[in-house]
Amino acid sequence: MRKFAFLVITASTLAATAAWADEAPICTDRPTKANSTCSVPKGAWQVEADGVNWTQVKAGGIKAETTAVAATTLKYGLTDTSDLQISWTPYLQARVKGPGVDDKTDGVGDVWIRYKTRVHSGDKVSVALLPYVKIPTAAKGLGNDEVEGGVAVPISIALDGATLTFGPQVDVLLDADGDGRHAAVTNVVNLARPVTDKLSLIGELWTSTNFDPADTVTQVSADVAAAYLVAPTLQLDAGANFGLNRDTPDAQLYVGVSKRF
Repeated sequence: MRKFAFLVITASTLAATAAWADEAPICTDRPTKANSTCSVPKGAWQVEADGVNWTQVKAGGIKAETTAVAATTLKYGLTDTSDLQISWTPYLQARVKGPGVDDKTDGVGDVWIRYKTRVHSGDKVSVALLPYVKIPTAAKGLGNDEVEGGVAVPISIALDGATLTFGPQVDVLLDADGDGRHAAVTNVVNLARPVTDKLSLIGELWTSTNFDPADTVTQVSADVAAAYLVAPTLQLDAGANFGLNRDTPDAQLYVGVSKRF
């Protein structure tokens, strides 16, 4: 799928090159939190979707669980180096359980619109810009009913048989009191390596600091995932994220699929 000269692409692409030399394999922004620097080829469509994505937080005898079903990103290649992406979750459930408490909220999620453009392509390093905007379509209790946005700058470096990706991102978010905006800064270090022609393993360290005037909160997680190429244009994946401090969800588990058309 990636018709350009440099070799900085996802681990699944590296792994599949030998297996399907006649057809460039799919390159995705999943399974982990890092974004890739590649884009969907001009005129092609690509779907990247969670089957189920489950998150749990425990604190003070209270357990909060969030389950997202079929969260889907649809991509369209605009040029050889850019694509347009729309993401939406058709079903989202948030549940809080504890002594004397059992509350459940469910419905649709917000819509996210992203534009990715690759701004540098080298033999070893590639860089992309990925601005986004969130459209508040979520059901009551599942969103903040406000437009928010930001920009990510994925940077990929080709190593010996692996890909190292950095993912700085700056967001502009609504203040907790609903009056004003503040910044949040995210960073990710992601290492992806093929172990067979079709299977790749990924490890990642993710951090995010939200500078809300009410309280600055930093989250940290260690993430692992696997991606398997069923065919050049079809990828299956699964992953788990583990919180490393009390402000981060304890665990997040998911499975997903990506398909290029």
